[in-house]
Amino acid sequence: MTSRLVLGVTALAVAACATAASSRKAGTDLERALAGRTPGAPVDCIDRSFAGGPQIIDGNTLLYRSGRQVWRNDLEAQCPSLRPTSILIIEAHGSQMCRNDLFRATEPGSAVPGPICRLGRFTPYEKPKG
Repeated sequence: MTSRLVLGVTALAVAACATAASSRKAGTDLERALAGRTPGAPVDCIDRSFAGGPQIIDGNTLLYRSGRQVWRNDLEAQCPSLRPTSILIIEAHGSQMCRNDLFRATEPGSAVPGPICRLGRFTPYEKPKG
């Protein structure tokens, strides 16, 4: 009985360390992507034709690139199936991606997408000219 308890506690500790390391990496990736950029006013929609991406930072944050701008999308709620390797299936209508558009994440080679998630507002980050 005691050995099962020790194994359970050890497994929890390993999982906590992995989660902390993943969180640190996401923070570093986000800092690197937005370094030297100034945030603008958030908007509800961006034009899909000029948005390159997404770069998946974590289960809460996506980045889209367009020239000198990076658009940060903070999802309406955490998307539990979102991983850096995920492929997004976005249900966008028209030529724009907008707040509350639905999407699902799937892993390469998988035929089963994850739960439905929603995009949040898009905050532009722009590098100063110079």
